[in-house]
Amino acid sequence: DAINGKMMFIQGSPLLTRHNKINTGRLSGIVANHIPYFLKSNRLPSKKANIINTWEEKLEKIINETIGVDLRLIGGIPPWVIMYFQKILERTREETTLNIFPNLSLYVHGGVNFSPYKKTLKSIMPKADFLEFFPASEGFFAYQDDIEKEGLLLLTDHGVFYEFIEVDLFLNNNLKRLSLEDVELNKNYVLIISTVSGLWSYNIGDTVRFIDLKPFRVVVTGRIKHFISAFGEHVIGKEVESALESSVDEFGGKVTAFTVCPNVNPKEGLPHHEWFIEFNERPKQFNKFCVYLDNMVRKQNIYYNDLIRDQVLKPLVVNCVKIGGFNKYMDSIGKLGGQNKCPSLSNDKKIGNFLIEYTI
Repeated sequence: DAINGKMMFIQGSPLLTRHNKINTGRLSGIVANHIPYFLKSNRLPSKKANIINTWEEKLEKIINETIGVDLRLIGGIPPWVIMYFQKILERTREETTLNIFPNLSLYVHGGVNFSPYKKTLKSIMPKADFLEFFPASEGFFAYQDDIEKEGLLLLTDHGVFYEFIEVDLFLNNNLKRLSLEDVELNKNYVLIISTVSGLWSYNIGDTVRFIDLKPFRVVVTGRIKHFISAFGEHVIGKEVESALESSVDEFGGKVTAFTVCPNVNPKEGLPHHEWFIEFNERPKQFNKFCVYLDNMVRKQNIYYNDLIRDQVLKPLVVNCVKIGGFNKYMDSIGKLGGQNKCPSLSNDKKIGNFLIEYTI
């Protein structure tokens, strides 16, 4: 039913640059040049809108092209899709898309852990199903083959050889690789690939967890390149994302974007983890939300728990970022819009130092 109406993928520019007789560009932009002919008549946005470089201008053009059409399928990175819908809801003075796009039935996403954004998007698109993929510039690794089940079916027969390193070992510089036959359920692994395209034992930076071995099904749990270990705690993306999801489920709130960084030298008090969260709707019991969030991280990471218990660190601090604050940061580094993602956590305070100017 979704392909009988309009379909839109919020993506990077399809314009390609030629280097040594090879066309290069962003992955999503390259894909835009290879849409099957039988889908082109249903595709949105137009190429004229897609090639606009300035994100705010591009977004306005996309909104002008889509309001009033029979949009049935949308795809893209969660923060940018949320921004698109927020702008439309603001313009139409609606609370959901039900009256704007009554036949919108499918949202296709991938590239980031979806859990922190799920509640926000479900409130915007109450009738839509969500379908997840695991794409990357290096290859296409997995897809959700059953919309009712958690996890993505790992593709094992199309030119990619997979190896895995346990995250805990990786962070301690033990790089022992495992093949598929040796992996275990519910452990976090760094994904290493070799491909027929020429990559050899390449770390793509993503971490996965197996939830089934017959067939192999994985959950994407985060980025190994993004972690906090300023105090030896080795907190990874999966832990902060899971903690935030649990806290939102418990106390409410709708998250648009977030990141976590260490505050090593605070003006007063003990060092701590500093969270920057942009809420579309802030939890009503905010102080309890912050305490619960800290406890959820402590439950998942024994090193962080020990540091809090031994008063080496104080519990985390949450800063509420003004609507649009994360966009300001992404714009400042030239990565606003498209398929660009703000790291969910980092081992320094570069992002935090910028966002602190946009906190409430």
